[in-house]
Amino acid sequence: MSEVVQKAMQGKAVCRDLAILSSKDKNKAILVIADALANNVDNIVQENKKDIEAAIENKTSKSIIDRLILNEARIKDMVTGLKQIADLTDPVGEVLFENTIESGLRLQKVRVPFGLIGIVYEARPNVTIDAIGLCLKTGNSVLLRGGSNAINSNKCLVQIVKDALLSTSISPDAVQYIEGLDRKLVEEMLTLNKYLDLVIPRGGAGLIQMVVQKATVPVIETGVGNCHVYIDKSANVEMAIEIVINGKTQRPAVCNAIETILVEQSWAKDNLTKLIDALVDKEVKVLGCNNSQIIDNRIENAVENDYYTEFLDYVVALKIVDSVSEAIVHIETYGSRHSEAIITEDQQAVELFLNQVDAAAVYHNASTRFTDGFQFGFGAEIGISTQKLHARGPMGLSELTSYKYRIYGNGQIRK
Repeated sequence: MSEVVQKAMQGKAVCRDLAILSSKDKNKAILVIADALANNVDNIVQENKKDIEAAIENKTSKSIIDRLILNEARIKDMVTGLKQIADLTDPVGEVLFENTIESGLRLQKVRVPFGLIGIVYEARPNVTIDAIGLCLKTGNSVLLRGGSNAINSNKCLVQIVKDALLSTSISPDAVQYIEGLDRKLVEEMLTLNKYLDLVIPRGGAGLIQMVVQKATVPVIETGVGNCHVYIDKSANVEMAIEIVINGKTQRPAVCNAIETILVEQSWAKDNLTKLIDALVDKEVKVLGCNNSQIIDNRIENAVENDYYTEFLDYVVALKIVDSVSEAIVHIETYGSRHSEAIITEDQQAVELFLNQVDAAAVYHNASTRFTDGFQFGFGAEIGISTQKLHARGPMGLSELTSYKYRIYGNGQIRK
């Protein structure tokens, strides 16, 4: 029996017990995990250091290394996230619909856990804790498979969690981690329909497409963020520059960072040089169209593929457009349906953009960096869905539940 099957069986076996746990018991377990993380900061940092050193040796990009880092501040954020999850209302058992039908049967549509949820992810070891907290809160067990570049960090975090659960009402078997690094283990995991109820991939386009194409287990597609900001002709100059810099440089290696800047031609004529000044000051490489290069020779030539690219780095694509309508067409052609923003004082342009752009989150005069479960008030998130079925946008607790119909009768038979 493979490691994947064995751990999937162990995780599935505790699902029935998890489904009937009280909110009090789940919250207590999550807070115990939070305390255990807070008490093991030095151990976590030490194990994380091994991953960082290996990444540097392998000449991993700075942006990916930033994703890997677990320092005291980030561990504190993980602890805070768990406490926020514990404070949130438990969706399990919520009655979504209730009615008595003609036969006298009383129907209830009720939120229930999925069961065993598989998470396949790259780099960011904080996903390990986010996934565990959200899954346990919603009465799900979880089967984790992180990237090889975070193996020491993830193993350390999972062991801390499993040790902490020994003193709670939740079995440590509710949290499973696949330690083997062979990619075939992931492919095996994606076809375990007998045990897995749902798979959620988190990572780059390659990982997500591999999971979508190879999985027979239901998948929620997440994460690829080719996000755009469109600067309209009436955009406030200072506001536009500040939003672009925040969206591109605060954390360039995350999925809600800006990857393409679309600029209305009259605004570009008057203000593009100021925008490029700010980007260059932040050491951002700008790849642009011919018209933009005529205005500012610091802009390097962009090829069409650049407009499809999620750079996850200090690189951005730029294009000058004639109007908000052209910007919308560009986003429809090259975007990933994640997060898109318009900067303008024209209310008609706002309504056109917000209504016509097909994305999980659309912004007016704000950075795309807010597409995040914490920022939306959901606590930690399991990912950002870019699809339309079941879940869309930041996925919090309710998105990790399904529902069932409970029917109460007193002897009815169908005639």
